[in-house]
Amino acid sequence: MSAKKDSFGKTVGVVVAVCLVCSIVVSGAAVGLREIQQENKKLDKQTNILTAAGLYESGMNSDQVASVYDEKIERRFVDLETGEFTEKPGGEGAEYDMYKAAKQSEMSKTVEDSNVGFQRRANVASVWLVKDESDTVTRVILPVHGSGLWALMYGFLAVDADGKTIKELIYYEQAETPGLGGEVQNPNWQKLWDGKKLYDNGEVAIDVTKGADPSDPYEVDALSGATLTSNGVENTIRYWAGEQGFGPFLKNQAWRS
Repeated sequence: MSAKKDSFGKTVGVVVAVCLVCSIVVSGAAVGLREIQQENKKLDKQTNILTAAGLYESGMNSDQVASVYDEKIERRFVDLETGEFTEKPGGEGAEYDMYKAAKQSEMSKTVEDSNVGFQRRANVASVWLVKDESDTVTRVILPVHGSGLWALMYGFLAVDADGKTIKELIYYEQAETPGLGGEVQNPNWQKLWDGKKLYDNGEVAIDVTKGADPSDPYEVDALSGATLTSNGVENTIRYWAGEQGFGPFLKNQAWRS
């Protein structure tokens, strides 16, 4: 009986020791790779912003992406209530994430539109200004997110300096069905947005609809077999271009001052 207890105790001891060693190895790897992961995340974000800006070229390496980003892109912060530029929340040296801020009641407000799929949005949003050689703003890149079929979808909406004309709609995070809703990331579908108009007589007029007329400045063809995803995209653009989103900012055109 004693031998059996000793054998059982040794087995448990070995299992515990292996688990302990494995946890140390995994924890060490996570800590060691954290900096690389953060750099990759930063590079991915800059690449998506350059794509929305019309500045990304296939085959660009990380140094080229960083160089073009630093030269052509300026990050600013917007008070969504007033539509005016504001200081970075927390001060210049602080990190700011509008999606994290949306989870804090003192830094966000309740969303009144039940169609967008989220309940709060940050009071202050990041925007990115695209500038040419003469330092003139040519595009404004707005972060947008809203419901899809399965989860929220995150992207960038690039608007011409006139504050009314869409240049790009880039989705970088989505969980839609491949071949159906997942086609929001298909370059051919993304091209349909170039030149579409956000507003008609001051009201958001974008319509994502099946069989859209390509010549209609407000219509974009819906994704085949993905009605709910297409509706989610329309609701997303309508919300963020509206009065509760970037509407006041786009009307004020603060980047011209």
